[in-house]
Amino acid sequence: MAYKTLLTVLTDAKLMDTTIAQGIALARTQDAHFDALCLGVDRSQTGYYYAGANAMILQETLTRAQEEAEAIEKKATDLLSGSGIRFGTESGVAQIADLGRHVAARARFSDLVILPKPYGPDHGAELEPVIEAALFEGQAPVLVVPDGAEPVSNPRTITIGWNESAESLEAVRAALPFLMAADVVRVVVIDPPAHGPNRSDPGGMLSQFLSRHGVTSEIDVLSKTMPRISDVLMRHAQDCAADMVVMGAYGHSRFREAILGGATRSMLEQAKIPVFMAH
Repeated sequence: MAYKTLLTVLTDAKLMDTTIAQGIALARTQDAHFDALCLGVDRSQTGYYYAGANAMILQETLTRAQEEAEAIEKKATDLLSGSGIRFGTESGVAQIADLGRHVAARARFSDLVILPKPYGPDHGAELEPVIEAALFEGQAPVLVVPDGAEPVSNPRTITIGWNESAESLEAVRAALPFLMAADVVRVVVIDPPAHGPNRSDPGGMLSQFLSRHGVTSEIDVLSKTMPRISDVLMRHAQDCAADMVVMGAYGHSRFREAILGGATRSMLEQAKIPVFMAH
């Protein structure tokens, strides 16, 4: 079991190096094909142009986006050409409101989508909808790589954020190639429910599921000693020197997470190691 088709979506030349390095490392380990979708994003909102705007303004924004796409594709090709892996690049232009359609069309036929961290200084507004499109419309797992992180090809210690949700179970299943190759997998359960069928053995059923795949796992039951679940999970991952965090994404609606926040958004904001997510 392996990831044979890897995809990345590149919209910013400044954030490419880490993402492509991660893709190359995984492609070598998994003997996979690595595709790079290079998009020039028209970040203007056509419906909000001032009165009297003409076709020249529209053409200018499209021309700028096309030039950006070509520059991104050239840099991606230069980085990938000497890697010795099988790869392909494709460029195009998309408005920010239409990104989802382009991303989902490629993500749905990929085993894993590798994307940069969506939040941080000088990170464009298009990065978050790219991740959401891959997860929701593309129905693909996503590996989010923090800025400047070292490529991870064989994570030896993996932390799973487990809350018995359908999203977290989907993430575990999608991450099995990583989990089966790891030395230790730590299943982290934070403030398990006092009532329910698994109250006396939180994480037990998951541990049994993993053991039948040959995964060595340990269950860590933690109290919520920090304001946010994501804070506890990330601190635990750092204390254990984890190479990767596996978790379900957007257990609440995207609208609620965007307005009120949530574990997914918080993890993506503060991640220092790669985060593997699925919905």
